[in-house]
Amino acid sequence: MLSMIKKSKKIIAAGLISTLTAAYLFGGYAQAKNIKTESTAKEKLEAYIKFTQILNVIEKEYVDETNTTDLIDKALKGLMSNLDSHSSFMNTKEYKDLTVQTKGEFGGLGISVGMKDGALTVIAPLEGTPAMKAGVKAGDIILKINDKATIGMSIDESVKLMRGKPGTDIELTVVRKDAPKPIVIKITRDIIKIQSVYAKKFKTDKNLLYLYVTSFDQKVVENTKKAIKEHKNTEGIILDLRNNPGGLLDQAVGLVDMFVDHGVIVSQRGRVKTENVEYKATKPNTDTQTPMVVLVNGGSASASEIVSGALQDFNRSIVVGEKTFGKGSVQVVMPVGANEALKLTVARYYLPSGRTIQAKGVTPDIIVHSGEIPRKQDSLYLKESNLKKHLEVELAKIDANATKKSIRVDINATDGNTTVSADDNKTIISEDMLYKDAQLKIGVDILKALVITKKGKK
Repeated sequence: MLSMIKKSKKIIAAGLISTLTAAYLFGGYAQAKNIKTESTAKEKLEAYIKFTQILNVIEKEYVDETNTTDLIDKALKGLMSNLDSHSSFMNTKEYKDLTVQTKGEFGGLGISVGMKDGALTVIAPLEGTPAMKAGVKAGDIILKINDKATIGMSIDESVKLMRGKPGTDIELTVVRKDAPKPIVIKITRDIIKIQSVYAKKFKTDKNLLYLYVTSFDQKVVENTKKAIKEHKNTEGIILDLRNNPGGLLDQAVGLVDMFVDHGVIVSQRGRVKTENVEYKATKPNTDTQTPMVVLVNGGSASASEIVSGALQDFNRSIVVGEKTFGKGSVQVVMPVGANEALKLTVARYYLPSGRTIQAKGVTPDIIVHSGEIPRKQDSLYLKESNLKKHLEVELAKIDANATKKSIRVDINATDGNTTVSADDNKTIISEDMLYKDAQLKIGVDILKALVITKKGKK
């Protein structure tokens, strides 16, 4: 052991001699950059020397032969990943993949992922995509992608593995809260086509408008304005941003601007002054009167957090649901030479009140967890519209030969209740659907109270 230590010391000394000039150049640069902090320059010099010493030891003593370029690349990857989960170093191949990923057709799963507490986590599956159909849920921790463990894997690496030829299969092994063991989910890749805005009415409250924004693509503001224009006499709006992983900043700002007529909607701040930008509301075509409720959950991230947080800070909306994901940073790609690049976090987003959403998220005004709201139906008190159908069903039970009008009856196997089914109407939210979604039901109840309060002020 003693001889090994002596040998290492000699190697370190040799490394010091071979790299001292470069280290002094770095130190001299730092000192020239900030003359008032000579001790900081000294610390930088010592750090550069230490790194070079260790690199020399690895090159000479590591059990396998190493390549200096590979060692530096690995060191840079480790450096960037330890800054935050969104910064990364891209080698030649990775940088090339990034520059071409928006060209051509790629098969995907339809999920947005992020790093949370060091684990690769599903922010949200997108509406109507293979991931949602296969049963992937917001908050799932991805343990393996096919046979590759995700521990230590970057977001970029994981996305690259999940992308592939349309029609090909992939298996995700996920850890889900309250599940007794990891779940293996098989998904078939497909071309992801997403409708970003859905507009619906409520069967029982036709004066309320439900807007579900699945992601912030380039037509969110346009489609939202169109939906509001088509649904006249709207007295209240439910804006559903649950499982919305974000998207384009300008669309998030534009959506808030539709309901706020002054003030800073969101700002971004970094160390470099050019990254400090404010996005302000404008007065034209602004609706500041219609009551609003925004729905969020753990799958709401980035742009959806900016929208919900800004509307909350402006007291323009009541936010209902669960705490959001907490993704509020800005990344830029900086080329390093001709074929490599850094993806670096250069700023964070701040809401109108000055708070940041990065790693903190938006806490709803009213916490409501997902689930159903149980209700007891008294069959003795039937609505007039259902009475005739109910009597026909009862008649069929006691007289097998009875003549019935054409009617389809579904029996709920879990509780024996009889319900009459009609063709699905994709633009109407029924009362049954409301009770199956506690967050939406409570959001609607709050919105109705806001509408009544507004009428009382007139």
